[in-house]
Amino acid sequence: MYVSGVLIHGEQKPIPIDGKQRAKDFLALSKPLIVGLLLITTYGGLVIGGREWPSFSLTMWTLLGGALAAGGSSALNQYIDRELDKKMVRTAKRPMADGRLTGAEGLAFGLGLSLVSYYILASFVNGIAALLALAGIIYYVILYSVWLKKATVQNIVIGGGAGAIPPLVGYAAATGSLDLTAWILFAIIFMWTPPHFWALAIVRMKDYENAGVPMMPVVRGELETRRQILVYTIELVIVTLLLPVLNLAGTVYLVSSLLLGGALLYAAWAVWKHGGNKLAWRMYKWSSSYLVFIFIAIMVDAVL
Repeated sequence: MYVSGVLIHGEQKPIPIDGKQRAKDFLALSKPLIVGLLLITTYGGLVIGGREWPSFSLTMWTLLGGALAAGGSSALNQYIDRELDKKMVRTAKRPMADGRLTGAEGLAFGLGLSLVSYYILASFVNGIAALLALAGIIYYVILYSVWLKKATVQNIVIGGGAGAIPPLVGYAAATGSLDLTAWILFAIIFMWTPPHFWALAIVRMKDYENAGVPMMPVVRGELETRRQILVYTIELVIVTLLLPVLNLAGTVYLVSSLLLGGALLYAAWAVWKHGGNKLAWRMYKWSSSYLVFIFIAIMVDAVL
């Protein structure tokens, strides 16, 4: 049985970890809340692609494959960042950073989930969906985690493409191809990512600074980050309106996107105008809800 330890009077004392705790730690590696958010966007792509509620079988295999891909990516990301995570208050208690799981265990878990994900999607959905999910894993783990995160202030901007792939997986699962509608869904999440994570970066700026991660507030300051949050939010709202403007979505989505976009713009404006961790945290939390609601609106509109 694996044990972790604490330092008592200069001596490492082992603390046994039972099976239940280890199961919780492996689950934590997959970041279930983030997986849940990504599955909503995957299902959104599935519904919009088919313009109807998909069958139970297609839904089950697509979401299972998507969940495993997202969970595997998260575990591999934490394997890569296990030393960096020790330097940040927000991440210091993650299973590998805290020593509750070894790097080898985390690596094996992440690779295992990723391989099973590809097998499920390729066998029970279609090859395009499987390849897109695999591309998302490679994008997030190699391009973002290994390189971009520590290399450039634009890490979140460029790396945002990884989180924008799930609706493409869903869309391809329903149609076997990608078209303009699918790429607009991709663009929505791509534009959503920077203001969402920059709001968090304002709150956790000291963490990123201590870890040497060149996030926008660390490199260019809070004021510029607040301005960028507003700029990207404006661009996001414009992108969401492309669907009705191009006659790819109807009235339900148009009204919903205007209302939701207005609320998000107000939150971004408040961050830009007044600053402070409280408003930045509110923007971070609300932007998560915004993404859920905008995809629900797209789905409802698609089946009406």
